[in-house]
Amino acid sequence: MDLRDGVKTAQNKVSSETKKLSSFVKDKTKSLVDRLESYEDMINLEVGDTGLNRAKGLEREFDIRQLYIKYEGDNPTGTQKDRIAFAQVYDALRRDFDTVSLATCGNYGVAVALAANLAGMQCQIFIPESYHTERVEEMKNLGATIVRMPGNYEDVVKASSDMAVDKGWYDANPGGSNTPLQISAYSQIATEIFEDLGDAPKYCAVPVSNGTLFAGIYRGFVNLYKRGKTSRIPKMVAASSTKKNPIIQSFLQGLDHCQDLDPNSIKETKYNEPLINWHSFDGEEALYALRESDGEAFNISDRKLRDMTALLAKKEGFRILPASTAGLIALLELDEKLNFEPDRFVAVLTAKN
Repeated sequence: MDLRDGVKTAQNKVSSETKKLSSFVKDKTKSLVDRLESYEDMINLEVGDTGLNRAKGLEREFDIRQLYIKYEGDNPTGTQKDRIAFAQVYDALRRDFDTVSLATCGNYGVAVALAANLAGMQCQIFIPESYHTERVEEMKNLGATIVRMPGNYEDVVKASSDMAVDKGWYDANPGGSNTPLQISAYSQIATEIFEDLGDAPKYCAVPVSNGTLFAGIYRGFVNLYKRGKTSRIPKMVAASSTKKNPIIQSFLQGLDHCQDLDPNSIKETKYNEPLINWHSFDGEEALYALRESDGEAFNISDRKLRDMTALLAKKEGFRILPASTAGLIALLELDEKLNFEPDRFVAVLTAKN
């Protein structure tokens, strides 16, 4: 049995103001324009504006200056997935769908279930039969219907997308026509970092799986630079589980495209599961971001993920999912290799533990 997306059960609570807005959004006697405005207000209240914290304990431990942690665990369901989930449900509401569907290993399913619940929409969540996630109960409590399907995650994405077409549901799966929307939602992370620092950092390190988050943050910094808001575009640092992610492996091999891995060569563990893929749905976009930013890619072992989680708890008081620390580990290893000149450096931590 595979255990996926190991964020421990979150309370998924929202503010009383959001609950009032949700009641308005669910009222179909109101105009769609007004309902969309209220849903947008909910997004502004609940999603994003996550903390950027100076990690002085780690600075002293690793002899690096001005290291910042962007903590996406501050989002309602505890991960960065809320950013794209609410964006997709907003789009579904705008286009007058009554049901949203997706395949998930855990975290994205909870995020979409919450976003759909607040919009008064039905939510169909497809999970591979062999995968286990403690977050299923959260999805059910938020009103989602859980459907188990045979095959791996990539198989279930395909099957659920086909079913969405047949049933007339809104397909919120990664890749395809959803890529621009999700990249745009994740680009807001770069804007938030800029607003807190006043400029782009020298390096920005991010864990990668499908590549959407990585590509989105890079796109956000590019947009800021082109608008004259920042003096530079940061060098992007990508990190994932050792030899289990096609983005990392393709970059390290010098390929000009994201090459799929052999599914049989990938072994899941309780530490690496949110990172691994044999196929990354937005791998080409992430690989482009790595090349264009003069970035770096790293393979990170389970032991390092586990040890960094313990160190973050000890030095900074953060409860971080081990897989979320991959980018931070890579950034610190790069500093050890290059001995960074004093500057500002950001590591995005994507989920709480």
